[in-house]
Amino acid sequence: MSELYVEVSGNGPDLVLLHGWGLNVRVWDGLVAELRDRFRLIAVDLPGHGKSTWAPGRNTPAEQAWLLHSTLTPISNRYSLLGWSLGGQIALDLAAAMPAQIDRLVLVATTPRFTATSDWPYGMKLEAITKMATQLREDYQRTVRDFLDLQVRGSIDGPSVVEQLRNALSVHGEAAPEALAAGLNTLATSDLRSTLPHVRTPTLVIAGQNDRITAPAASRVLATNLPDARYVEMRRAAHAPFLSHRKEFIAVLEQFLRSGELDFGGEPVSAEAGKAAVRAVAPSPTPAPAHTPSSASGVASAPETAPTIGAAKVTGARGSSTRPAKKKRMKARARKKLKASHR
Repeated sequence: MSELYVEVSGNGPDLVLLHGWGLNVRVWDGLVAELRDRFRLIAVDLPGHGKSTWAPGRNTPAEQAWLLHSTLTPISNRYSLLGWSLGGQIALDLAAAMPAQIDRLVLVATTPRFTATSDWPYGMKLEAITKMATQLREDYQRTVRDFLDLQVRGSIDGPSVVEQLRNALSVHGEAAPEALAAGLNTLATSDLRSTLPHVRTPTLVIAGQNDRITAPAASRVLATNLPDARYVEMRRAAHAPFLSHRKEFIAVLEQFLRSGELDFGGEPVSAEAGKAAVRAVAPSPTPAPAHTPSSASGVASAPETAPTIGAAKVTGARGSSTRPAKKKRMKARARKKLKASHR
């Protein structure tokens, strides 16, 4: 019997779902309900979370990835893999180790390194993680509640999103304190930057514009340094865009899973005008600006500023924004009008 709890539902190509720190399979219920008639959804409780047992010695993403592989082998030999936050780090390790089994990789609010260092300015300060670990030992339930609140800051429909996260815990069970502590330690110490060149699977990286836990800049650098990746940033989303922007998220996700590409036809992907918009770009390695700390691991840096989203024209994954050309046309028209006014 597997140590990991698994739920399987739906019909179609297999899609494995990995949740984040402190949560469980119930966070995927909305996604599963929308996709079960087109995909077979395989949702897994990470070790010590939900209904999965906890065993010491399964602390690193690589160790948990191997346990996940053992769990999935009897269920599916070919699948796409969606990992959120900590689940995204495990998905990265599994994709690097088992490329023949994974058709597409989707990383949501994922960073290759959670902790900030001199050569990685996109993470959380170690002091903040250490403080969180101390609070976890004193009152783990309150620490998890505070973390859920942090996940939705800056998100549209924040109260609804945090209620869905809390409901997942009340319905399906809280994570074991030992698993939470080990997960925090993993986030504080793991560095997957050297793994990225080995992830050859076509990958979609999705970030929230206002994410307070995984900075969008970290997700952009992640996409930039993967061999075959596309990047999407969701406007007015935070750490859980699959909850706050479900329709937009599913539109992008399904298109990528079907074709491995993104083609929005030049229109923003938005279920409700003004409520959500995304920008897709094709990350490619670029040299770091002179004022940006260089990475000893050879990982390319993100641009100093985030790409404009919402107002910019959305393009396909391999395309580029049309804003520069549009700006030139506007300047040309302005010069023409100026000349006409002097005649």
